[in-house]
Amino acid sequence: MTVESTAARKPRRSSKRVSAAKKPQSSEPQLVQLLSPEGQRVEHPDYSIDLTSEELRGLYRDMVLTRRFDAEATALQRQGELGLWASLLGQEAAQIGSGRALRDDDYVFPTYREHGVAWCRGVDPTNLLGMFRGVNHGGWDPNTNNFHLYTIVIGSQTLHATGYAMGVAKDGADSAVIAYFGDGASSQGDVAEAFTFSAVYNAPVVFFCQNNQWAISEPTERQSRVPLYQRAQGYGFPGVRVDGNDVLACLAVTKWALERARRGEGPTLVEAFTYRMGAHTTSDDPTKYRHDDERAAWEAKDPILRLRTLLTEEAHADDAFFAALEEESDVLAKRVREAVRAMPDPDPMAIFDNIYADGHALVDEERAQFAAYQASFAEEGN
Repeated sequence: MTVESTAARKPRRSSKRVSAAKKPQSSEPQLVQLLSPEGQRVEHPDYSIDLTSEELRGLYRDMVLTRRFDAEATALQRQGELGLWASLLGQEAAQIGSGRALRDDDYVFPTYREHGVAWCRGVDPTNLLGMFRGVNHGGWDPNTNNFHLYTIVIGSQTLHATGYAMGVAKDGADSAVIAYFGDGASSQGDVAEAFTFSAVYNAPVVFFCQNNQWAISEPTERQSRVPLYQRAQGYGFPGVRVDGNDVLACLAVTKWALERARRGEGPTLVEAFTYRMGAHTTSDDPTKYRHDDERAAWEAKDPILRLRTLLTEEAHADDAFFAALEEESDVLAKRVREAVRAMPDPDPMAIFDNIYADGHALVDEERAQFAAYQASFAEEGN
């Protein structure tokens, strides 16, 4: 499902909606919000969106299936089937909302946690797992879905996205580019350089920062003395902070930023203020650096529960829909398990292929050394 409703459209009136201007003051940061943690519609003067019941159910389905896939991948890693896994638990709204704002001809540059965006782009979930099982370097063709391979090097994909967006502009196309990165990556020099080049060349790129509060074990306040979205001001383009647990707001704000890029108005920084509910990766133990009460506070803002409340209270979905979706998630989990366990082991010598187009003496030497090392095990077995 691709949501084509424009971010500028006015939402339907509902007695359940409250005005953003009348919301009680709190210590929470100011951000764009269209759906409260309690599942109530919230009006915003600059960003709004009008979705059909089918589109709302589609967003909910995307988030539920993405979370189930993510949970299955985590379990597979714990069972020794994957070497590592980076969970998106808690960030479903940021990824599904922004992912569904994209057009087919837009191009995505992800990090290694954008499983929900990959889902929106039509990438088979099982293809995401090959790299984490160690059987390939990414099991999909980036140009088939306009979704680049996962990038492990922190922040480098923002430069790739900027260069690609500059090329899009020179080609005269009206498509846009989006680059995903985390709050930790925002401290990397690559990101600063990408901001500079994109601003100077007016590149049609959206920088989508998922601020999940923790760069592994380092909190955001140790990375920046101002909110991350305000960094865009220094480079001469707008920045917006959106409730990253509100799929409607993420959709509306990203759609606005993408349309702005397509009109030739240059880059935008979107900071999705969210929370990483799980570990940074399965090799991490978050209990060593953050408190349980912090997680509990964010569990109350769960992106899936708040949309389910809206679907139920406004009669967009019934019990039959939720039951069918639960069955669909079970089928997906079973397919993922079977696909991972059926993945064939690669030829160990293949790691030396495609390093240089015309070969290289050092690579040849390393290949020979590794082949001798592998052969030594067979000799010991005899």
